[in-house]
Amino acid sequence: MGTTALVTGANRGIGRSIAEGLAALGACVLVGARIREAADEVVAEIVGSGGLAEPFVVDIADSASVAGAAGRIGDLDILVNNAAIKLEHHPSPPSRASIDDIQATLDTNVIGTIRMIQAMLPALLRSPHPRIVNLSSGLGSLTFATTPGSKYQERPLISYSTSKAALNMVTVLFANEFRETPLRINAVDPGPVNTPMTQGRATRRPIDGAEPVLAAVLIADDGPTGCFFDEQGVVPW
Repeated sequence: MGTTALVTGANRGIGRSIAEGLAALGACVLVGARIREAADEVVAEIVGSGGLAEPFVVDIADSASVAGAAGRIGDLDILVNNAAIKLEHHPSPPSRASIDDIQATLDTNVIGTIRMIQAMLPALLRSPHPRIVNLSSGLGSLTFATTPGSKYQERPLISYSTSKAALNMVTVLFANEFRETPLRINAVDPGPVNTPMTQGRATRRPIDGAEPVLAAVLIADDGPTGCFFDEQGVVPW
C-alpha cells in the first residue's frame, strides 16, 4: 500500500483490528492512544508480524493534545476516527438522562472527531489519495430510530445515539466541502462487536467490525464520499 495511516483509539477492540488490518495491507500505521504504553503493545505486535507501526499519543478530547499531535505528523494518507466513548451501559428514557454524560459524549465523539479532522487536514490534503473514515453506528440512523418495533427505537441511548447522528452530519459536511478533491470521507457502522464497550453483548469479532472500515479506506478517488456504510452496504440516514 505504501501509505501512512493514523487510527485513533487503536489500542484495543475494533481500533486495534483496524490498525492490524491496515498494516497487513502494507500501510505504516500510527497507533493512536491516550497512553503510550497501550500503543506500544499494539506496535510490538504489528512489528512482530512484519508490519510497520509507530506509537502515536493523542487524546482527541484535549485540544492541546491534538494540536501537539498535528505538530508531530508528517505524511498522512488515511485518518480513521475510531476513538469514542459510551457512558450509557443500559438503555434509559431520555427524560432521565445525565446532562453531564451527554456533554462528555458529544465533546469526545463529535467535537473530538472534528478537532482531529481539522488538525490533520493539512497533512491529508498533501496526499494524492487522502481518506477519512469516521466510525459511526446504526444507533445514529434517524431512519432506524423512527422504525416502530426496531431495537433502535426500543433501546434509547440518547448520549451515544445523538453523538453518532451528529457525526454522520459532520461526515456529510466535510465531504461537501472537499467533494471536488481526491479526499473521500465516509461514515462506517462496524456493527455489534464483542469489545470492552459492548461488555459482552455482541458475538462478532473486532476483525469483523474492521472489515467495512478497511473497505472504505480502499475506495477509489472517484468513489462515494459523504456516505454511510456497513458490511451490507449503504445504511439509511
